Formats: sequence, C-alpha cells, structure tokens
Amino acid sequence: MSEYDEKTRVTQVVQAPPSDDGPSNDCLVVIYTAEPGLLGKRFVLDRSPLRVGRGADNHIVLEGDSVSRRHAHFERRTTAWYAVDDGSTNGTYLNEEQIAREALLTNGDRIKVGPSILKFLSGADAEAKYHEEIYRMTIVDGLTQIHNKRYLFEALEKELIRARRYERDLSVLMFDIDFFKRINDQYGHLAGDHVLRELARIVQDRIRRDEVFARYGGEEFVIVLPETSLAGAVALAENLRERVGTHGFSFQGEQIPVTISIGCALLQDDKAATDLIQRADEKLYQAKRSGRNRVCS
Repeated sequence: MSEYDEKTRVTQVVQAPPSDDGPSNDCLVVIYTAEPGLLGKRFVLDRSPLRVGRGADNHIVLEGDSVSRRHAHFERRTTAWYAVDDGSTNGTYLNEEQIAREALLTNGDRIKVGPSILKFLSGADAEAKYHEEIYRMTIVDGLTQIHNKRYLFEALEKELIRARRYERDLSVLMFDIDFFKRINDQYGHLAGDHVLRELARIVQDRIRRDEVFARYGGEEFVIVLPETSLAGAVALAENLRERVGTHGFSFQGEQIPVTISIGCALLQDDKAATDLIQRADEKLYQAKRSGRNRVCS
C-alpha cells in the first residue's frame, strides 16, 4: 500500500427484524461523518417513525454540538418516506436545502443532520444500491460529492504515464480556502461545510470532463489537467480564483467572504504523482506566504 492510499473501513451491517407493517427495502447509509466506525453503516427503515438525534433514546444516535437531542425523524406514509425536522436548533438539510418542516424523500436524496450525511436508498434493488454506494464511498468524498484523495492519486498516476508516453503536457492545480478556520470559528462548522460544498460546485461547473477534480483533505483541493501547459493552468487558476472571490457565499442569511490561494505545477522529471503534487503544494504555500488570494507557478 502506497503512502497516499487510504484504508477502507469495513462495517458490519446489522438489520433489525421487520415490523408488523412488513419488511422494507428502504434504508439510510451514512456517507459522511466525523465519527469513527459510523461511515458506511446502514440503517434499515423497518419502523415508523425512526428517530435521529444526540439522545441515546433515538434509533440513530449522532454526535456533534450541532445535533439536537431529538433532531428529526423519518416517517412512512403509505409507500413514501418523509424526513421531518423536530424543531432542531440547527436545522435538517435535504440535498443542501434546509427543511422548513418536512420533505418527501426520493431515491438518492442526501439528508444532513449536524456534521453527518445520510443517503436515502429506496426500491426493490435497495440492497444492490447499498453495495454500489459502499464502493462509491471509496472514490467520492461524501460532503462535496467530488472525487477523493485516493481516486486522485490513482488517476494522476495514469495521466502521468500517458503524458510521458505521448510527450504531452500535464499540469496540476492545488488550492485551499484562505483562513478557513476563521470561517468555522465565526460562522460555525455547518457554514464551513456549506462553503466547501458550494466551492466544489463552482469549480466542478468550470472544468472539463477529462480533468480530475478532487478533495485532497480538509479545505484543500486538487485539479489534474491533462494536455495543459503551465500557461493554460495559470489561466484556469486565475479564472477560478476570480469566480470564487466574486461568488456570494451565503448560509442561513449570513454572507461569508471566501477567497482561495492556488499553486500550479507542470510535469517535469517527477518520478511519481506525489512529486508533482508536492511541487504544486510548494507553490500553494508560496501564494499564501505572499498574501493569499493569488496564483503562484
């Protein structure tokens, strides 16, 4: 296992006996959480209501200061499931939108309770969807829905080999959010999560299909640019920096100023993907040391 590989958590799936209403194929899968051992866990929707919150008497117990003791519940009405907020302090979110009171769930919906995200899987093939989701979690970041660090390095190694074989350019951008800790401290971690998701969406809308965009960790991101010169990489970086800086980030009625610093590197005599990433990272820190909200190459 190389230094950039991440260990995949293996979780034991325990299903409760079906309720008197009959067995349910519908379930919730934890796709993002800060709690060790909870990632990938499946909760079968075999009862109604099924409650979630910080209190030990809930069916799904989630930790976190932003989770209320009785935060929300899932309720079955005929053949449909609803997510219902129980007057929580910090709200319940469905696909990044705060639930006013309740919302109908459809297959693939993401429900955010505090720092954790659960995905709703429904239908006769929910079992197969669950296993697909477990695989997806090995290559996709649950919060931002872009690729993760593991996928990034696998893709970059392939692009590095291809660039050398055909003598093509290969560039990498590495960027992070300026003063991200300050955002978390001033506006709260839920706002910080919102900024990360919104930033990922802004960048994803700008890059091409053959380019790889991934969350490197925390507030750091990487873009792999095949067949792109350093000048082309810098031009894209400046465009992204401007887009982020002029975007109106807003969470629960508060405007959050956000800027990014970006480092650019072009494939040279790098022996491995880690070498190219490290040079981009050095340029990123140069951008931060020289004042932030800028591009260095």
